[in-house]
Amino acid sequence: MTGKPDMTVEERFERIEHVTAGLAEQWKKEREENRQLWRDTQRQFNELAIRISEVDERLGKRIDQLTERMEQLAQESAARDRESQERDKRLGERIEALVIAMGEFLAKQTKP
Repeated sequence: MTGKPDMTVEERFERIEHVTAGLAEQWKKEREENRQLWRDTQRQFNELAIRISEVDERLGKRIDQLTERMEQLAQESAARDRESQERDKRLGERIEALVIAMGEFLAKQTKP
């Protein structure tokens, strides 16, 4: 044993009780520290969940805005495409009419 050789049984019991009490006190402190760490971790998880939810909501709104803008641009592009096709058609008709008129003019010029 590591104690004094002249320790009585009563002294040994007191020593054991003292060490046991110290261990119990240390265990209580560690337990409270662990509980505090657990509460802090839970609080941080909750804060993180709230932040993630806020970011998700903002991203959802932004995606909706971008989707709406893309649809608007697609509609504008389709309208411009229709206008361009109409202008091309009118230009084709004008060129055709001009070619016909030139043909008729040339035909009149070559006849004696």
